[in-house]
Amino acid sequence: MTTLIIIAVILGLGIYLISVYNRFQQLKNGADATLGQVKVALKKRLDMLSQLLDTVKSYASFEKETLEKITEMRTSVLKTDNPEEISNIEKASKQILGNILVSVENYPELKTSEVVKDLTGAIQNIEDEITRHRYTYNNIVQEYNTMIDTVPSNFVAGIFGFTKKAYLEFGEEIEKTPNLNWNV
Repeated sequence: MTTLIIIAVILGLGIYLISVYNRFQQLKNGADATLGQVKVALKKRLDMLSQLLDTVKSYASFEKETLEKITEMRTSVLKTDNPEEISNIEKASKQILGNILVSVENYPELKTSEVVKDLTGAIQNIEDEITRHRYTYNNIVQEYNTMIDTVPSNFVAGIFGFTKKAYLEFGEEIEKTPNLNWNV
């Protein structure tokens, strides 16, 4: 009878260990997949910024450096899985977008251009997509990190080497989405 109880306890612990390990893996994979979606959305934004820059540069003078920076960020966003680097790329691309939008604002004929309207509408959709993916990623990371911090799942995390993941932070800029609509 005692042997049966010991076997049941060991079996129960084994099942618990496997289920917690599997939950950690699910959360880790979910976070990685969502971070990948953020990267794809950022790359789309950078591609559209490049197109918008091409449209606007005939009216406003943009340095060759701006286009090179967009190209560099596009390459970098696909190479990194570091949330801090992705946050830096997001901030820089949002700053470039702001500069382009200021230039568009100064040229009324640009504001009414169908190409510019279409591109800014598409960029707005990408902004919303990035916000959704960031929210999802941070929720997954929060659950994952909470499991690492709480008993008894923290023992499983320690045994299998699970470490905390960084949140995807875009700074103060996340509170305000760029205004891509003009009154004409």
